[in-house]
Amino acid sequence: MLTTKFTEAFGLDHPIVQGGMQWVARAELVAAVANAGALGILSALTQPTPKDLANEIARCRELTDRPFGVNLTILPSINPPPYEEYRKVIIDSGIKIVETAGSNPEAHVPVFHDAGIKVIHKCTSVRHAVHAQNLGVDAISIDGFECAGHPGEDDIPGLVLIPAAAAKIDIPMIASGGFADGRGLVAALALGADGINMGSRFMCTVESYIHQKVKEAIVAGSELGTELIFRPLRNTSRVASNAISREVVDILDHGGQFPDVRNLVGGVRGRRVYDEGDLDAGIWYVGSSMGLINDIPTVAEVVSRIVDEAEELITERLADLIEPSAREKIPA
Repeated sequence: MLTTKFTEAFGLDHPIVQGGMQWVARAELVAAVANAGALGILSALTQPTPKDLANEIARCRELTDRPFGVNLTILPSINPPPYEEYRKVIIDSGIKIVETAGSNPEAHVPVFHDAGIKVIHKCTSVRHAVHAQNLGVDAISIDGFECAGHPGEDDIPGLVLIPAAAAKIDIPMIASGGFADGRGLVAALALGADGINMGSRFMCTVESYIHQKVKEAIVAGSELGTELIFRPLRNTSRVASNAISREVVDILDHGGQFPDVRNLVGGVRGRRVYDEGDLDAGIWYVGSSMGLINDIPTVAEVVSRIVDEAEELITERLADLIEPSAREKIPA
């Protein structure tokens, strides 16, 4: 078992977090992750109403008695969801861990803390991570450029971003973007993180809600199988490369604006990909870690495999690189 500041602070067996992915992070997947000793996170806005979120939390509780969290992504919108109502459901349902993402969590942190809820804030830059720490969040999730979804506009990969953040972050920090196996976990720990967050790897498991054809596409894909859309709009998103995402890139690269692609990128179309398995129905999110995913195991198999591989790397392969005489000087 690997013990870190993150596992100790959040009561987990393993320093592994399942991303709170919209349309994907539902009760079956979240409960399976929790039962495996990692942190599963429900997606609040996958549920169409706050009442539906309350029902999904209750459904998850029927499947696990282990800790799990809820993601509340806050994004600017013409018609924003009723965030305060979702927040109230999270509190009233007795959730003890929340992941905030998308924008400044300042308005939410004190409310969650007053309810005894720990807050993990997802960031894409060191400056945002430091700001969130100063706001009093309990942990940071730092997203490298490899991640699915919104990697920010700085284009800093995890190999640089994680240690740069670790140098300025004192609270527990998990690393996100490009992680899919035990090698990645060991690398993240070596770079200064206290665990890893995985989205794409957990998408491609037996318990994942998404259509089998999407899982098979991830297995068949490679690290080259993504597109960065909305770059000219300074709202970059990493999505699967398909007919729709390539069309979006082409339109915007030739001077188009968001209204020119609005009909292509709607959430309803993207949800059809996950629900129906039509890979070109809309844009769908996957990270460059797709190139490391070669099977569709159960969640329990993923977690145990990653932990076992990480422990073996630390205790055997890496330890064997140290000369025996030097190894004797290492404190037990």
